[in-house]
Amino acid sequence: MSETRSMEARTGRTNQRYGSKGERLVAGVVPLSADKTKVLMIQSSGRGGWVLPKGGWETDEGSAQQAACREAWEEGGIICTVHKDLGLIPDMRPSSLLTSNAPKASYQFFEVTVDREEEQWPEMHKRRRQWVSYAQAADALANRPELLEALNRSSMRR
Repeated sequence: MSETRSMEARTGRTNQRYGSKGERLVAGVVPLSADKTKVLMIQSSGRGGWVLPKGGWETDEGSAQQAACREAWEEGGIICTVHKDLGLIPDMRPSSLLTSNAPKASYQFFEVTVDREEEQWPEMHKRRRQWVSYAQAADALANRPELLEALNRSSMRR
């Protein structure tokens, strides 16, 4: 009945998709509670702050939506249903913050509802997850304008 989900998180960029200008294509989700009053955030693996699940769209994935749902599973341990494409969001980081490890990216986010939160997931040892209000999420994402933009494009209750 349910598809098998890998407990291995994908790593590396060998299968990474890039756009026409060489930008890294990143897919992500804004995971909302059924009543749209809470959003599920995950701990950033790098800086420890709270972020939305997202990651590179890979060449073996037919759609950004597929990639977004895989990232939601790997990073947040959630099974989700996509309701809305929130569109493309450009990378808003100043060029001084771009590096070979963090090249310019183009983000495509999807609004999803969380069907299930699994107890075990690929990145459970390096990330926690928590449900927060819009105000808490907006505060946590203040220094990540592209993620804040995704949140603001969603139909989450403010």
